[in-house]
Amino acid sequence: MIKRFIVIVAFFSAFIAEAQENVSSPYSYYGIGLTNFKGTVANRSMGGISIYNDSIHVNLQNPSAYGRLKLTNYAIGASHDRIKLESSTASDRAKITSLDYLALGLPLGGNFGIGIGLIPYTSVGYRILDVAEETASRLNGRGGMNKVFLSAGYAFNDHFSIGVDANYNFGNFQNRRTVIRDGIQLGTRDVNRSDIKGFNFNFGADFRTMVSDALQLNLSGTYSPAIGLKSENFREISTIAFVNTGEVVTDTRELNVEDTNFTYPSRLMLGAGLGKPRHWFIGAEYVRVGASSYEDSFSFRNDGGEFEDASQFKIGGFFIPEFNSYTSYFKRVVYRGGFRYDGTGLIIDNESIKEFGISFGLGLPVGLNANDPFSNVNLGIELGQRGTKDSGLIQENFLKISIGLSLNDKWFTKRRFN
Repeated sequence: MIKRFIVIVAFFSAFIAEAQENVSSPYSYYGIGLTNFKGTVANRSMGGISIYNDSIHVNLQNPSAYGRLKLTNYAIGASHDRIKLESSTASDRAKITSLDYLALGLPLGGNFGIGIGLIPYTSVGYRILDVAEETASRLNGRGGMNKVFLSAGYAFNDHFSIGVDANYNFGNFQNRRTVIRDGIQLGTRDVNRSDIKGFNFNFGADFRTMVSDALQLNLSGTYSPAIGLKSENFREISTIAFVNTGEVVTDTRELNVEDTNFTYPSRLMLGAGLGKPRHWFIGAEYVRVGASSYEDSFSFRNDGGEFEDASQFKIGGFFIPEFNSYTSYFKRVVYRGGFRYDGTGLIIDNESIKEFGISFGLGLPVGLNANDPFSNVNLGIELGQRGTKDSGLIQENFLKISIGLSLNDKWFTKRRFN
């Protein structure tokens, strides 16, 4: 089974390496693209919070959760985005379908568990046509950075657990700009490409305790230190002519661009929540991202973006009417909801780019009765907004529909004979 999962990961890696366009946003032009949500559909449906851990689901945001796993868990998720882009003078629409994560969590006994998987972590994808009085330019971009991760978690007791993610980051992003000028027969095209690789780590801890006969308190935190990653850079400038069949390159010159080491930003998350086990839960998180470390990292592209440290706020939770109901399937459904307000860390024309979303979701048990395994299908929907129309920028209104599978099995069972 592990070999089969490794084959799936290899296929998934090849797919996203070849077709890394999981976003359609002009803001992905800057830095290493827009950061994708690192979590399951269940987490996203609760505003993105990762505080709540149980024994049957992987938690892609906090590795300490692997120490609490009791069943082997397979998790895969995908989403479909519909986006309306608006400026003060024009509007357009886009849609994107993407694979979001693939993960396997394994309990190894002794309150120890591991996880492996793959996540497309940042995405670049845009097509922009800018027409002025004497010039016209077309910008295209695609690519992104992916993470292959190996995680481990250990639960010291029923109250406290710790964990660590080791992530190998790889991928590339390419920006292409074509410019034509009035009265000049030939146009110019420059292509900038960066190939990224390197490791980073994420440390997590989780604490929970009963504060009354019915109420449980959950506290959690993660920290990813800033770390250097390598970027191998390439630039090419071409002269192009326009014919009936399209663009024809008449001259190409490759420029010497130095490889760079950029600082991958630190990330600190602190969260707290309160709930009745297997019935309801509500929690909130604060995240601090050291995005200012991106400053000057990609100056060779002259993209005009600036970066600052950013804060993010999330609140969400779930409700289960009766988790072990024998009489009603819908009483065993998990109903989720949440809200988030994120600073992206990106500054354009002195405007800090913000993003917010409100989300809802359902966790649908796969079995038809309470005796069936704890596998489920998770559905989520998020309505949100990114950016602003001030200072001539673009505001994006998006609708994201997500589906995830969380399938459980029991491995390494000791056989007993009478």
